[in-house]
Amino acid sequence: MGSKNKLKRFKENETFNNVFQPTREEVVGDLFPLRGKWNSEFFKNENPLVLELGCGKGEYSVGLAERYPNKNFVGIDIKGARFWRGAKTAAETGLHNVAFIRTQIELINHIFAENEVDEIWITFPDPQIKYKRTKHRMTNSEFLQLYKKILKKDGVVNLKTDSEFMHGYTLGLLHGEGHEVLYANHNVYVNEGSPEEVTAFQTFYEKQYLEINKAITYIRFKIK
Repeated sequence: MGSKNKLKRFKENETFNNVFQPTREEVVGDLFPLRGKWNSEFFKNENPLVLELGCGKGEYSVGLAERYPNKNFVGIDIKGARFWRGAKTAAETGLHNVAFIRTQIELINHIFAENEVDEIWITFPDPQIKYKRTKHRMTNSEFLQLYKKILKKDGVVNLKTDSEFMHGYTLGLLHGEGHEVLYANHNVYVNEGSPEEVTAFQTFYEKQYLEINKAITYIRFKIK
């Protein structure tokens, strides 16, 4: 994507009512005004709050929002030029139960309060295969404890990935640390029993994976 195109998208993001782009200083300083008030101040209802971490182009956040109008969705990514597509689609179609925020995943406890979130989706994260990149894996122990802070007591996490490594690493960690694995599937489009929201729609990259018969895996779990 050219720099001019990026700048255009950044500028257009500023015009969307469903996009928030706080500075790091605002976030770290706990100055983000919607923390603990997403439903009361933005969505104006008490529906379940669902996050998509590393939402990319926002296809999954928008797809879930369309399919589940009685839930509220927030897509999070540090690259605003990516989720511009999802934000624009939501704005143009009048989808009011989805929003996007540009921030780093490790700062989400400054964006959401304790017990504010019902569910988290992690869709096709970078598996960070090299050992020295373990700290960046979005299902490592530190990240799980971060998610636990903002999740409600019965909150769940969903991991959908094309990486067998990420799938295996996460399953091993969950079992090793005593977390509760609710469901696991090594190939959601071949094996029966996949939840509806896992196979109902695909992201741009997921469609490419499926064209080359790459298995898509899924885990649903609770953090203890």
